[in-house]
Amino acid sequence: MTAAAGRSHGGGSSIGAVLAQLRSEFPEVTISKIRFLESEGLVRPARTSSGYRQFSAADIERLRFVLVAQRDHYLPLKVIKEQLDAADRGADPESATAAPLSVVPRVPAAEDSPAQPVELGAEARQRRLTREEFLDAAGVGEALLGELEQYGLVRPGAAGFYDPEAVLIARTAKAMTDFGIEPRHLRAFRSSADREVGLLEQIVAPVLRQRDPQARERAEEILGRLAALSVTLHTMLVKVGLRAVAGP
Repeated sequence: MTAAAGRSHGGGSSIGAVLAQLRSEFPEVTISKIRFLESEGLVRPARTSSGYRQFSAADIERLRFVLVAQRDHYLPLKVIKEQLDAADRGADPESATAAPLSVVPRVPAAEDSPAQPVELGAEARQRRLTREEFLDAAGVGEALLGELEQYGLVRPGAAGFYDPEAVLIARTAKAMTDFGIEPRHLRAFRSSADREVGLLEQIVAPVLRQRDPQARERAEEILGRLAALSVTLHTMLVKVGLRAVAGP
């Protein structure tokens, strides 16, 4: 970081000062990341006569909103921008996607504690979406959904209903298409997930075979914790691999 990047300039905070504020909550954030979010129109800091960025308190809160939405909900930037645009119009930041978000359970990110399990309880299992509800919640069309089903990324149940987790899968797959990644390219993710499920199933099977009435609850708790650990491990392995690709 240059000396100029680390200074604050009268009326606002420099990009270096903003980074220092956010780092404790978001250890992975970088100056390049902040600049990228600016280039995508998610934050619009003022500029000094010398061209230095000046981030207001509102700008920093917008950045925090974006980073939380990405980390805790894996939302694509397009959806986050829609929420921020809604807030700029005086609406609730989540009003543009309130219905979809209300049915999507939180997915642990790499920074989450393994003690916070994925939601696998009865309440989550009881929420089911029709095909029409799913398309609306996920923001995808019939063509993309057909491809996601063809390659096993989204699977409706025997009765034709979709789990709320499938909404997040479809949103993520749609966001990846913006980078030229097609559903057929994502079959490896499906295969990898199936292998992980098979491994975790072997671990929890002995618990499920117990006659104890509480066995299923214990099994769900174990699966939830293992799922969170699995997500953390997968995320960090990908990050390390991409770091090697991007270079120092």
